[in-house]
Amino acid sequence: MPELPEVETVVRGLQGLVGRRITDVEVRWERTVAVPDVETFVRRLQGRRIEEIKRRGKWVVVRLDGGLFLLIHLRMSGRLVVRWGSATDDRHLRVVLALDDGSRLFFSDPRKFGRMALVEDPEHLLGDLGLEPLDEGFTVKRLRDRLAGRRARLKSLLLDQRVVAGLGNIYADEVLWRAGLHPLRRADRLTEEEVARLHRAIRDVLREAIAGRGTTLRDGRYVGADGRPGGFAPRLAVYRRTAQPCPRCGTPIQRIRVGGRGTHFCPRCQT
Repeated sequence: MPELPEVETVVRGLQGLVGRRITDVEVRWERTVAVPDVETFVRRLQGRRIEEIKRRGKWVVVRLDGGLFLLIHLRMSGRLVVRWGSATDDRHLRVVLALDDGSRLFFSDPRKFGRMALVEDPEHLLGDLGLEPLDEGFTVKRLRDRLAGRRARLKSLLLDQRVVAGLGNIYADEVLWRAGLHPLRRADRLTEEEVARLHRAIRDVLREAIAGRGTTLRDGRYVGADGRPGGFAPRLAVYRRTAQPCPRCGTPIQRIRVGGRGTHFCPRCQT
């Protein structure tokens, strides 16, 4: 958390920064900067013009003039919010970028897992990422090829960013419920029809979550770039709904652990 729909929502909310120039950089937690060293990070960012902001998997990718890329991963609790004025009262503030229109991009992160990297070649960090599930190239055939011969459980494979980029714990559970597939099913035992259902469920769930501006849970950690929470949480079918009735058949939702991750599913609907 945040996952693809949340990161996509943040990226869309940052589009107003395209064309702006970074006038100042303040790093309050040095370990937020993965590469290069903090002094070089600050020096090379200052004065750069933002050319493009997009998403790759769970990464925010900011293309700058001069052939540089600012890559940002929110991890568990990171937030990117655009505001005017200061935010010195935010004790979780890690990095601040001041822009030439008077706005500021604030990166706050209570758990300190989020990272920023300033690189010339983003593929060094993004090259191992798997298929983008909302791209035209994400076809049933390509998904089938990624799953073919894999003995791993479906839940674990969906969380593997080298297979499909952007899915996390929330949407993996929701996708498998939508597709009617048990999280412990082996990928190499899916039928052609089941792969097609999984493909459709991935795209449908992600698109609906983006339309809902992502999922903000009770902890309130996730917000968009405008500071507003997401609205998709009431539409979650199984995630964190242990013992509540399945929206499809009424059977109580169960929770197990798969690969160390809490996993929610309907024992009747998902086979």
